Amino acid sequence: MKYYIDIQIKPDEDMSLYFIRNKVFTKLHKTLHDLKQTSIGVSFPNYKLKLGNIVRLHGDKNALEMLQKTKWLGGLIGYCDVSDITPVPETIKGYRQFSRIRPTMTMAKLAKRVLYQKRTGALNTSQDIEAYTKQYKAKMFATGLDKPYLELQSHSNGHYYRVYITIGELQDIAVKGLFNRFGLSKAATIPWF
Repeated sequence: MKYYIDIQIKPDEDMSLYFIRNKVFTKLHKTLHDLKQTSIGVSFPNYKLKLGNIVRLHGDKNALEMLQKTKWLGGLIGYCDVSDITPVPETIKGYRQFSRIRPTMTMAKLAKRVLYQKRTGALNTSQDIEAYTKQYKAKMFATGLDKPYLELQSHSNGHYYRVYITIGELQDIAVKGLFNRFGLSKAATIPWF
C-alpha cells in the first residue's frame, strides 16, 4: 500500500455526486473482478457522515498501473478528476479498515416474516403487524443499515443492490491482507491521510 490514486467526482446539474460515485464504483467492482485483483484497497478520504466526493485506490504501483491501463472509467472519465499514481505521504494519521457489512435483516425479509406470521396466526390485527414491523425495523437499523452505502448495478442480472460500508477505528500499525472485489477488507488496512 505504498501508492494511491485519487478519483475526485465532479457532479453537475444533470448527474448527482451519488449517481456518479455509484456508477464509478460499479465499474471499479467489475474491473477488479475481471482482473481477479485482491491487492487494491479503497478508501473515502472525505468521509464524514457520508462517503464524500473522493474515491481513493490504494495498492502497489504495478497493480494500480495495470488497473489504469484498462481505462476502466470509460465515459465516466469526464465526471472525474483522476490523479496520477502517487506515493503515500511519509506522514500519515494511521491505518483504517474499510469493510462491507452484509445485513441479515432487510425489508424483503420483513415482508416475508410478516406474511408467515399472519399465516400462522401470530399476527392477527393491523396493530400487531405495526408493532412487529416497528420492532423489526429498530433492530434492523441497529445492526448496521444506518451505515453509508453504495448502490451498485449487477452485471449479471441488472438488479441494483447496496454495499454497506463500515469504517474501522484509526490504528497505529498496518495489517496486511487481501481485499475483496469491492476493494474492501475485514482484515487488511489502508493508510489514512
